[in-house]
Amino acid sequence: MGNQHILSPQQCEAILKVLEDRFAQNMKRHKGLAWAKIQAKLESGGQVNTEKLWSLHEMEATGGEPDVVGYVPETDEYIFYDCAAESPKGRRSVCYDREGLESRKEYPPANNAVDMAGAMGIELLTEDEYRALQQLGHFDTKTSSWIKTPPAIRKLGGALFADYRYGTVFVYHNSAPSYYAGRGFRGLLRV
Repeated sequence: MGNQHILSPQQCEAILKVLEDRFAQNMKRHKGLAWAKIQAKLESGGQVNTEKLWSLHEMEATGGEPDVVGYVPETDEYIFYDCAAESPKGRRSVCYDREGLESRKEYPPANNAVDMAGAMGIELLTEDEYRALQQLGHFDTKTSSWIKTPPAIRKLGGALFADYRYGTVFVYHNSAPSYYAGRGFRGLLRV
């Protein structure tokens, strides 16, 4: 990623403050983790961390409310998920991927989930990751979110999405070109 993914010092300070406040307000999402270590990793300099901070800024700007949900000791990575109560507002009304978008002849959406996530430097949640998120609270009770679709399903024209209704996580399918005002996508970032 190039210089377009650089934040000003004021933007860096602002996103770090938002993330720190959210971290402090939601300790049940990251028991045993310390914000000081996460912030040190984000501020350690180097292009990689600058780009990670830019990705977190993009997650926030599109309504994702990113928060730390775990740590992987083997890779020394902190995991951020979109933790907004509903699918992020700035990422709704999109179909699943570029192929789905290009196959839509009438009324195509403005974008697609896979390309948007890639442009933001994040990954779509898998079904397992989506289910893990739901262990931290109840998300998508009024909306739904595209999730990473296995290649075999996608090859047949389908794509998966999930939501939380009736006390249960439901995973469904749609054709990849489909899009709805109440469906967006959630992502994750490894730092």
